[in-house]
Amino acid sequence: MTNGFDVAVRAEATLGEGPTWDAAAGRLLWIDILGSRVHTYDPATGRRTVRRTGQHVGAVKPRAGGGLVLNLRDGIGLLDPDGAFRWLHREVVPGRRANDAAVAPDGSLWAGTMRYDEAPCGGTLSRVTGDGTVRVLLDDVAVSNGTGWSPDGRLMYYVDSPTRRVDVFDVGEADGRITGRRRLVTIEDGAGFPDGLCVDADGCVWVALWDGGAVRRYTPSGELDREIRLPVPRVTACAFGGPGLRDLYITTARVGLTSPHPLAGSLLVVPEAGTGFPQPAFAG
Repeated sequence: MTNGFDVAVRAEATLGEGPTWDAAAGRLLWIDILGSRVHTYDPATGRRTVRRTGQHVGAVKPRAGGGLVLNLRDGIGLLDPDGAFRWLHREVVPGRRANDAAVAPDGSLWAGTMRYDEAPCGGTLSRVTGDGTVRVLLDDVAVSNGTGWSPDGRLMYYVDSPTRRVDVFDVGEADGRITGRRRLVTIEDGAGFPDGLCVDADGCVWVALWDGGAVRRYTPSGELDREIRLPVPRVTACAFGGPGLRDLYITTARVGLTSPHPLAGSLLVVPEAGTGFPQPAFAG
């Protein structure tokens, strides 16, 4: 262990992102967005797999019936357990790609998009149900990023990275609609930009800092509780996994770095960082 973290997978991902614990398979899923690759890692055996997607991929999540759901450049795709691919929802928008996504407590996929040039109001956050029904929730996003829910499902946390904010919404019990958007925290100048996030069993929010070289833990009231410093500047996302959901997995990127650190693009892990709580699989 070095400075509190281990190297789970030494890699050179261009834009490593989206760590997700696949509880049914006992493995971690993660992606290289610009490398168009889906990675799996089994911490018990060290076994790894890599699958090319054919286009830029913003997120991968397990499905309740087996297989994976992908947030792809041109829409939402499904990988069946036998490896067959099909589109659940296809929507080609020139100049736009998929970005981060998360599965809500009701099993719907909340999928983000952004323009390649990161233009303001060029991205969206949409709710996608298992039958492929899509409802746009936010249509004025620049870089749709971290999304997560409180353990009781009543709050939703969200990042539009250029705003430097982590926002919080109230979630409707009947229809899952989000209201009452407000600031949880603003990342100060010089500390990087908020990217991916996850929520732990205490309701605290862990936020990866792009160009900040760190992951921070904030309490539900927005107080900074802990900071994990890392040697790579472009820290992209985090998620709890492993036995008891106690290990914090962290993805990193090397895109845009003229002299990247040797670990840039690797999958890192902080053992016994805290305790997560089980995340639902996509109901489709």
